[in-house]
Amino acid sequence: MAQCVQSVQELIPDSFVPCVAALCSDEAERLTRLNHLSFAELLKPFSRLTSEVHMRDPNNQLHVIKNLKIAVSNIITQPPQPGVIRKLLNDVVFGSQPAEGLVANVITAGDYDLNISATTPWFESYRESFLQSMPASDHEFLNHYLACMLVASSSEAEPVEQFSKLSQEQHRIQHNNDYSYPKWFIPNTLKYYVLLHDVSAGDEQRAESIYEEMKQKYGTQGCYLLKINSRTPNRASDEQIPDPWSQYLQKNSIQNQESYEDGPCTITSNKNSDSNLLSLDGLDNEVKDGLPNNFRAHPLQLDPSGDSSNSIDGPDHVKSASSLHETKKANAGIIHGACLTLTDHDRIRQFIQEFTFRGLLPHIEKTIRQLNDQLISRKGLSRSLFSATKKWFSGSKVPEKSINELKNTSGLLYPPEAPELQIRKMADLCFLVQHYDLAYSCYHTAKKDFLNDQAMLYAAGALEMAAVSAFLQPGAPRPYPAHYMDTAIQTYRDICKNMVLAERCVLLSAEILKSQSKYSEAAALLIRLTSEDSDLRSALLLEQAAHCFINMKSPMVRKYAFHMILAGHRFSKAGQKKHALRCYCQAMQVYKGKGWSLAEDHINFTIGRQSYTLRQLDNAVSAFRHILINESKQSAAQQGAFLREYLYVYKNVSQLSPDGPLPQLPLPYINSSATRVFFGHDRRPADGEKQAATHVSLDQEYDSESSQQWRELEEQVVSVVNRGVLPSSFYPTQYCLNSYSDNSRFPLAVVEEPITVEVAFRNPLKVPLLLTDLSLLWKFQPKDVSGKDDEEVKELVKGEPEMIGTEVISEFLINSEESKVARLKLFPHHIGELHILGVVYNLGTIQGSMTVDGIGALPGCHTGKHSLSMSVRGRQDLEIQGPRLNNTKEEKTSIKYGPDRRLDPIITEEMPLLEVFFIHFPTGLLCGEIRKAYVEFVNVSKCPLTGLKVVSKRPEFFTFGGNTAVLTPLSPSASENCSAYKTVVTDSTSVCTALISSASSVDFGIGIGSQPEVIPVPLPDTVLLPGASVQLPMWLRGPDEEGVHEINFLFYYESVKKQPKIRHRILRHTAVICTSRSLNVRATVCRSNSLEDEEGRGGNMLVFVDVENTNTSEAGVKEFHIVQVSSSSKHWKLQKSVNLSENKDAKLASREKGKFCFKAVRCKEEEVATQSSEKYTFADIIFGNEQIVSSASPCADFFYRSLSSELKKPQAQSSVHTDKQSIEDTMRLIQKCSDVDLNIVVLWKAYVVEDSKQLILEGQHHVVLHTIGKEAFSYPQKQEPPEMELLKFFRPENTTVSSRPSVEQLSNLIKTSFHYPESFSHPFHQKSLCLVPVTLLLSNCSKANVDVIVDLRHKTTSPEALEIHGSFTWLGQTQYKLQLKSQEIHSLQLKACFVHTGVYNLGTPRVFAKLSDQVTVFETSQQNSMPALIIINNV
Repeated sequence: MAQCVQSVQELIPDSFVPCVAALCSDEAERLTRLNHLSFAELLKPFSRLTSEVHMRDPNNQLHVIKNLKIAVSNIITQPPQPGVIRKLLNDVVFGSQPAEGLVANVITAGDYDLNISATTPWFESYRESFLQSMPASDHEFLNHYLACMLVASSSEAEPVEQFSKLSQEQHRIQHNNDYSYPKWFIPNTLKYYVLLHDVSAGDEQRAESIYEEMKQKYGTQGCYLLKINSRTPNRASDEQIPDPWSQYLQKNSIQNQESYEDGPCTITSNKNSDSNLLSLDGLDNEVKDGLPNNFRAHPLQLDPSGDSSNSIDGPDHVKSASSLHETKKANAGIIHGACLTLTDHDRIRQFIQEFTFRGLLPHIEKTIRQLNDQLISRKGLSRSLFSATKKWFSGSKVPEKSINELKNTSGLLYPPEAPELQIRKMADLCFLVQHYDLAYSCYHTAKKDFLNDQAMLYAAGALEMAAVSAFLQPGAPRPYPAHYMDTAIQTYRDICKNMVLAERCVLLSAEILKSQSKYSEAAALLIRLTSEDSDLRSALLLEQAAHCFINMKSPMVRKYAFHMILAGHRFSKAGQKKHALRCYCQAMQVYKGKGWSLAEDHINFTIGRQSYTLRQLDNAVSAFRHILINESKQSAAQQGAFLREYLYVYKNVSQLSPDGPLPQLPLPYINSSATRVFFGHDRRPADGEKQAATHVSLDQEYDSESSQQWRELEEQVVSVVNRGVLPSSFYPTQYCLNSYSDNSRFPLAVVEEPITVEVAFRNPLKVPLLLTDLSLLWKFQPKDVSGKDDEEVKELVKGEPEMIGTEVISEFLINSEESKVARLKLFPHHIGELHILGVVYNLGTIQGSMTVDGIGALPGCHTGKHSLSMSVRGRQDLEIQGPRLNNTKEEKTSIKYGPDRRLDPIITEEMPLLEVFFIHFPTGLLCGEIRKAYVEFVNVSKCPLTGLKVVSKRPEFFTFGGNTAVLTPLSPSASENCSAYKTVVTDSTSVCTALISSASSVDFGIGIGSQPEVIPVPLPDTVLLPGASVQLPMWLRGPDEEGVHEINFLFYYESVKKQPKIRHRILRHTAVICTSRSLNVRATVCRSNSLEDEEGRGGNMLVFVDVENTNTSEAGVKEFHIVQVSSSSKHWKLQKSVNLSENKDAKLASREKGKFCFKAVRCKEEEVATQSSEKYTFADIIFGNEQIVSSASPCADFFYRSLSSELKKPQAQSSVHTDKQSIEDTMRLIQKCSDVDLNIVVLWKAYVVEDSKQLILEGQHHVVLHTIGKEAFSYPQKQEPPEMELLKFFRPENTTVSSRPSVEQLSNLIKTSFHYPESFSHPFHQKSLCLVPVTLLLSNCSKANVDVIVDLRHKTTSPEALEIHGSFTWLGQTQYKLQLKSQEIHSLQLKACFVHTGVYNLGTPRVFAKLSDQVTVFETSQQNSMPALIIINNV
């Protein structure tokens, strides 16, 4: 239970006090009425004695009474109706609400921190009113009248006679059988005569004389002169007199309670009550039977007529509900006790003291003695009851029967003189004067008697009071007998069917248990009495039970919350909406955020409804908002009901302030960080053969890798434009901003170009949401030319559409649990700063068959594609949290977020806008296939553009043609059946010999230090005017690897008029090409052994080219024709084809392989010398009757592109850097010997059948030959993964890498060639030895002097060599040492000796070489390029 102002030791004595009746003459009542008080009310604040009082018990022991209080009330002759009492209690609870600004207790239990009001004043008020308003009953005497004050005024004509009349009236009421009410304690009631004297108006001497007369007649102990009204009410009230009455009257008069404006219109807690309100101690000024009071009606009696016109305007009068507020206002100015001074207050206090000391207590003491004597005589005991208590207890107890065995004899009634009732009377009297020991003894005795007689109502009463007495006994001689109370409650409830008495038992017992910290038992007791007959009682008891659970040693938080919910529900049924709301709010603290989602929804829904009923609309909206924004587990129908109720409440709220700011709506959810902003027009769809550049759009997914690629491309082109340096102010262009982009700067948008904001909505409910009139909310600061800005905030187009145009989506439906994006556009027409704040829309739901609380569709809401049930206008802000900062130490140690400015674009002046279209652009190519397409550039803005460039990571894929390109035919339609190459018809005489031409790489954009990736677009006049378009040819070559290729083009352009904020613009295009296999070309080059050539210098090479058709007839390819093989080099050229086959046409069907052999010679020295280093010589060897000019576009373009990409590849460093410079030089010389710089271009045609039409495709493959003897490929080789090796755990001893040149490099220093007859006839029968002269030619290939050793001795290491060489030998010198000058040719005359006929290999001499000026000797055996075979015949 909650904490109370009073402890239980104070509460119980205050709840059971001696009752005194008051009977006033009309004149006496008039005197008190001057203070707006009745006589009984006048005494109320002073009814507690300020000092201890003493009395003697039957044993003549002195007994001290502390804090005694008496209750004085006017005589009422009719008991109150139960319905009226219920009405009063309802109003008392309603009028007592938590104080504003009350500091709640914070209770921490586990992981709960609960704010709980520590006190429950409404419960205490209820309990006090309940105990005070209990009607007197026959089975107990606690609230029977012990005495009666007879009050007359000193201003009456015959006051003494008036006293006699009052005395007779009292006697008549007590002893006449017409009056069953009120109840009197004993027949001989104490009468106390009070003479009221008005000091300000009355004659004091007369009053004194009357008082003397009274003392003569009634004795000094039985009368009193009370002087009041020492000042006149109309006197200027300069001194402020306290008003002690208000706190007492407030509890009983509902006129002082809170007005019904904030509450329900009527409280209908019971069916008997009228709509009239009431107050305690009501007085009427009608006089019946010549008496000043109307005793016929109880003050709690409802006025049957409902007409209060005849009642005076006092605080205690019955008012109708309609006039209640007016009464409250009228009474607000009433001051109680206006005629009383502080001296009068003291006199009243003194009067109560006198009455109690001299009248009441002696009367009670005497009555107790009499009753004690009666009991002793009845029992025939020698000792008084008090001393016999012990014996009764120690004697044999009568076993208490269980309730179930007892017969229903609660109807048994004792006559008033019955001895059983006398002991009960004595017990009650002792209890009232706080003599709890004696009271307990008497109750215990009475309990036995009643149980023996099976008078269950009496027994229950005795048990109840015995338990309370035992608890209150000083020194606590015995524990509190809780089982007495349990039995009493069960008896009252089940047998006597008297819930009022049962409730009193529960209230008292619960307080006692609480004081002993037995919260669990108290809670069980409170819960036991909740029932359907009274919602208010059940609500209060459940709330107290909840407080018991939370106040336990280990608080039971969830039990507390559950019982709070139950209490709130019962409060709601009892019409106590405010208390219901409070209970639900307190319970909510426990359920909130703990995953009890359905319970949370129920509580929030109830809070919302109760708040709405109480017109607390903001709270209602907040509660319904919570239901909707939490991840609800409710059914769709329930969610629909919640949503409709929310919209209904919201509509009412918004109607209260239609001009106020737009409210924030909770639905749908907006994922702010997923908001994307796109600057620019939407992409145009493809139009026939025209395909627009892909550029950037909101439909593309973000890919960090590709965005990095685009950034690198842009950096590349900007640095080329800025002479190789990236400007410090450079910032990559971002057309689409999202959560991955860098949003730390204000984005730049161009005037007249739309801004699209993509907002990500999510509907968490299982019911669809319909958003209507959805648009962006923005703020714009226009800038004029002078730079001044004037701020204006706009919501929609209504304002000034010439500044910013706003797109409105009329209907946007989000289905249940769907995530959906809306793209909203703004059209800036003016430069300035734009801030996009959020979205504004009408939130509604689709009209279904269900309506909630009779709320159907509101007429005239909306007509559209969907039928809208109800909608409210509101907004949601787009607030995007920037990235977490993590650069400085301070940022790392604290949580700081950077700005995210994607929604704050700066609108800049207009810029040119380029659109690019691709015509006849293929989607599939063969590897190496050349195709001609066209590109159209269109300037769709109002500014001219210039400086158009395109940059790509794959420059070898496309070309616009070099400077020498002949741009014919110009239009795509005219070029459909033409070859992509520049061709020349040849005559048949030039077969197999090369046609020579030359071209410079500078003409094709591959100059020294240039960036081949950045290609200027050859626009006519380099400017594209507004609205103009130009078409340019573009050759494409299929990449060498098969598969799908994504090739990125970035077009860069500038405005003719330089802009300060935007220097350039870009346009992106991603081409997707699927390539399929065509030809594989492999080539090797080796030195020719023949030394005779036209120039007479040893510089011939043989080039072997293998071409394999790897196409497996996919894409309908029938066969490939090799139409031409060209070479391109600065130093070498192909001279002729040495294919022996006469078949001129080289066809390759699927999976066939062709082999070609060409002779290559050095270019003329003078040619090389005069040409620039960038000049290449092209030689074409034609296999058809048409020469493709390989030095012209597009053949040369692609050759140069492939060359530049080849050069970009990291070359393996063959030389090893050591300290010795000489070794490096040596290495370089040796290496240069074996280097060859020859490029082969194989041109082909493929015949393709497609849709029964034959097409001819053409293409080219490139092979770059670097080194003699090393095979080169046209297609990239796959790297074989290295084999796994065992891990070594020791350091290798020799860590230095050998700086010796490789065998292959050294073998190319010296070229050897044998001259001998191919066959030699010798008559072996004549001469057994056959001698053949052989000339060995040694040619120095390097440009340094070389020392050569020729060793003719056979190397007999391998058995194969023995077999071959064993039959011939060299004659003469076995070793020759020579020195060859730079590129010198030297011949040695040798003789070979044979003894048998046969075929012999003369290539056995071993040649060793070293550079003569080097100390370090590099020697290696020279390998002959071919075997030198000789045939020896016998003649």
